[in-house]
Amino acid sequence: MKQLVISNREFRGLVNKLCRDIANSNWRPDYVVGITRGGLTPAVMISHYFGIPCETLKVSLRDGDQSESNCWMAEDAFGYVPTELRGDSGTQTDPAYRKKILIVDDINDTGATLEWIRKDWPSSCLPNHAAWNVIWNNNVKFAVVVNNESSSYQHVDYSGCSINKLDDPCWVVFPWENWWSN
Repeated sequence: MKQLVISNREFRGLVNKLCRDIANSNWRPDYVVGITRGGLTPAVMISHYFGIPCETLKVSLRDGDQSESNCWMAEDAFGYVPTELRGDSGTQTDPAYRKKILIVDDINDTGATLEWIRKDWPSSCLPNHAAWNVIWNNNVKFAVVVNNESSSYQHVDYSGCSINKLDDPCWVVFPWENWWSN
């Protein structure tokens, strides 16, 4: 299979584009979540650029589905009100408690990783609540360095560049995947 090798310089330019696009959208995340492994480097760079915290989320579907569910991130996105703060209303959700979260990965290849998150987070925090309908792409947004336009997941908010692996099959190689040979 053909390889699309992204150099360090190209990678920095793509992450720079992501940062500009996020800034120009007037949407500012409260924190960034990097998907292990490939999303960690761009997530840290975006975190430093905006001066906001960076968290990690392990989603390893390709490596035997050793993924982790981070309920607290889902609660942040949902605006879950802890029992001790509910007061007389007893409400479980309050938009004022919702965090803006940017989930970052290196590539939206098949769409499986982003779809997994969209299914996992509601499953851990009031799965049938109507609030989830407005959280995705409002409070929680996705950024990828490379977006495969033929992916099953078509709701990426920010991308450094786009390819179409259906029209031109290739394997994308990022700088950290072959750093020893550069």
